[in-house]
Amino acid sequence: MQLKSLLGLGLIGFGIQNVSGIDPGKTETRPNIIWISTEDLSPHLGCYGDKVAQTPNIDKLASQGVRFTNVYTTAAICAPCRAGIITGMYQTSIGCMHMRTTSYRRSVDNPVEFTAVPPHYVKAFTEYLRVAGYYCTNNEKTDYQFSKDPVPASIWDECGKSAHYKNRPDKSQPFFAVFNYLGTHESQNWDISKVKTDPKSVVVPPYYPDTEIVRRNLAKSYDNTARLDSVVAALLAELEKEGLAENTIVFFWGDHGDGLPRAKRWLYDSGLNIPLIIKWPRNIKPGTVNDQLISSIDFGPTVLSLAGVKVPVHMQGRPFLGEQTAEPRPYVFGARDRVDESYDMIRSVRSKNYLYIRNFYPNEPFNIWVPYLNKMPIMQEMMRLDAEGKLNSDQKKWMADTRPAEELYDVMADPFQLNNLAENQKYKRELDELRNQQDTWTMTTHDLGHMNEPEMIEQMWPGGKQPVTDKPYFILNAPENRGSRNYQTGGTFSFPTKLSFYCPTHGNSIVYTSEEGNQPHWKLYSGALNLAKGTTTIRLKAVRYGYKDSDEVKGTFDIK
Repeated sequence: MQLKSLLGLGLIGFGIQNVSGIDPGKTETRPNIIWISTEDLSPHLGCYGDKVAQTPNIDKLASQGVRFTNVYTTAAICAPCRAGIITGMYQTSIGCMHMRTTSYRRSVDNPVEFTAVPPHYVKAFTEYLRVAGYYCTNNEKTDYQFSKDPVPASIWDECGKSAHYKNRPDKSQPFFAVFNYLGTHESQNWDISKVKTDPKSVVVPPYYPDTEIVRRNLAKSYDNTARLDSVVAALLAELEKEGLAENTIVFFWGDHGDGLPRAKRWLYDSGLNIPLIIKWPRNIKPGTVNDQLISSIDFGPTVLSLAGVKVPVHMQGRPFLGEQTAEPRPYVFGARDRVDESYDMIRSVRSKNYLYIRNFYPNEPFNIWVPYLNKMPIMQEMMRLDAEGKLNSDQKKWMADTRPAEELYDVMADPFQLNNLAENQKYKRELDELRNQQDTWTMTTHDLGHMNEPEMIEQMWPGGKQPVTDKPYFILNAPENRGSRNYQTGGTFSFPTKLSFYCPTHGNSIVYTSEEGNQPHWKLYSGALNLAKGTTTIRLKAVRYGYKDSDEVKGTFDIK
């Protein structure tokens, strides 16, 4: 007998009401939610006032929803930032702050690869959605730091190039679907031999030299964004075709700032400020502009709030929409740690009016050694002009051999953050305020950046070996078994029989299926199953973020 014949599965099951507070039988009242996320994108879009950008479809989406103007990521590079987004936690609190875990010591003869092991209670927010009855898909990027691909099967119903909400077996089931676009990534800016955007039309930020190479590189970035716009149009058209647009909340966002020097990897607005547009025809006033401070770790909790799922208390993100909307943030925080081969440690605090940056390595050059970044034509152009002594004072700041220990910028008067006010006594009050906020944030969030990475790895992977999740057990509540410890993997039992699963590993999640083959659809376990009469075969495994998956267990149960 297939699992679909079991009671307690799909949208009907133990734990769903307890987790979400929603009646699972009323799926039509729950919105679908889609994320359209993209790589390396600052708010260089028409709807944000950029006159060069060719983004009519994204602009239309903004006119139909809310455009947020003060949204900042917790890191200016993808993997640490995405670890924070999927968990609703600062990457510095869960050991995911170094870019990447798979890059540790990769430039030497004895490289080390590891996966971060977050605290045992930390889960991807999609696990809470799945328990509440949502079908969750991700197409296709993960980069969560606590797992290589494939990521733990507890996180998504589907994750890969073919993952899509249209694949859900029950078309009435609400869904959360992510579509990640890779075409705006930094690497797409390396070849500037052919560009469509007129290089003469672009605005060159004052921290770049105004040369033909720089203009062509910026123009190529606009070309990539124009292609993104067509992808957004296709995804929205598909929603309309499926008849789902009226009950689907659409998020559009970038994972951090532009994939260009002094943007990506850096904690200025050019690296942390991103676009965020949200459309929901039923509940959002079209054309609204919202300037509240929002952090990227708020995205997941906000989805839970909109879906009617209780936001776990441990999450550091704050919902900014839905019934659980929190008070607006007075500050947002950013962090930079190891970047590929090179160690660094920078922290930032941003209010609406000021940006504070603390450099823990003031004797390091701004332009630390990052071979991947050095492939960028702008970067090569800046290095050439620096060697020739042809950079002006604003351009030279980012190529300096040392850094100030602290930086403070009036972001309203100085949007490019070029005039450091940290030594200006007129701004002592603002400096002290944000300095104290950074200290408080470090303590309250348990910033693991203060720990040496080898020591952190030893705690996570003792002796350099990845921990392994214990095998799960089948626990039977049957007339023949009551009162006994039963770890059987099958047998014949009388009706009624309840089947539970157990794994002794701290912080595990259990997934199960009745499908054969190497790529089954793993369901997320959320409570005891009532076995129907007949024969049922179940495959079972346990996962723990950062650990190796358990061995699989298989059981066949005959219920008479």
